[in-house]
Amino acid sequence: MGNNTQSMNIHLKVWRQKDRLDKGHMEDHKMDNVSPDMSFLEMLDVLNEKLVREGKDAIAFDHDCREGICGMCSLMINGQAHGPESETTTCQLHMRKFKNGDTIVVEPWRARAFPVEKDLMVDRSAFDEIIAAGGFVSVNTGNAQDANCLPISKENADLAMDAAACIGCGACVASCKNASAMLFVSAKVSQLALLPQGQVEAEERVQAMVNKMDELGFGNCTNEAECEASCPKGINISNIARMNRDFLKASVIAKK
Repeated sequence: MGNNTQSMNIHLKVWRQKDRLDKGHMEDHKMDNVSPDMSFLEMLDVLNEKLVREGKDAIAFDHDCREGICGMCSLMINGQAHGPESETTTCQLHMRKFKNGDTIVVEPWRARAFPVEKDLMVDRSAFDEIIAAGGFVSVNTGNAQDANCLPISKENADLAMDAAACIGCGACVASCKNASAMLFVSAKVSQLALLPQGQVEAEERVQAMVNKMDELGFGNCTNEAECEASCPKGINISNIARMNRDFLKASVIAKK
């Protein structure tokens, strides 16, 4: 771990790519006097300010809330999605997790379904297409009831809330050697299928979302749980098992 009071000197190796057609390359940068209290994105901000002063192109990377909520900060850091700290997004990762003199390799997500737009930015609109295929409830649920009156067991309510914690960052895809999106899709399927409002069209939903996932070129599950290990929100792979059961059930019913 880095010293919390002294500044750090680090060596960055950052992926640079002009557009989807560019081959891309690694670029070296020396960073001096880095505060251990900086977030990883703040450190990249400082580097970009330096590049702009030198008349060079800033490094493009995605970010928005910087509070671990939006899922935009999609970086591979030393081969780990979001970096070395478990259940932490890149924007919430602090430089004190590294040591003075460290070499840090920064790359974008690597997946056929997530093409690189520029530098560290990737197109994750494939996730939006999966959601559009069935990740919603279209039945009229009426006015909101008192929460204590909803006929949902605490176990199912907790499981649905846990699944709904998914922020769609894509770390699960980036960390899987098959670039599988099954953890993401299963989380979105589970958060709806576990609730009464979402069970009306649960069979159509799981088929539509899984078929869209396959159509977009995501790979099959490796059963190695890298997705769960890299998820900043700790989404459990039990959701994948639930989705597989629901998909098989829906497929059997559809053939009758």
